[in-house]
Amino acid sequence: MTLIRLRPKGQLTLPDSIRRLAHLDPGDVLEVTVEEAGIVLRAKKLIDADQAWFWTGAWQRGERKASQDIRDGRVSPAQGADEFLDSLE
Repeated sequence: MTLIRLRPKGQLTLPDSIRRLAHLDPGDVLEVTVEEAGIVLRAKKLIDADQAWFWTGAWQRGERKASQDIRDGRVSPAQGADEFLDSLE
């Protein structure tokens, strides 16, 4: 068990060992909730608005399918721009 002290302005310092175990870096965002068992901190990763499309469920399903196609050898590189463009049709 690790004990930490609440400072006068409400600040807490998480010990280095805890930050390492939780993979926390300076500037990371934590969600704070109060639950029956106590106060819970959860690390959150923020996504820039211009990158949010990539993290939608549909896009991630497509990424997983594409990765599986690559692993299973269902892809082949185009031999030039014309071949690439023809493959899109």
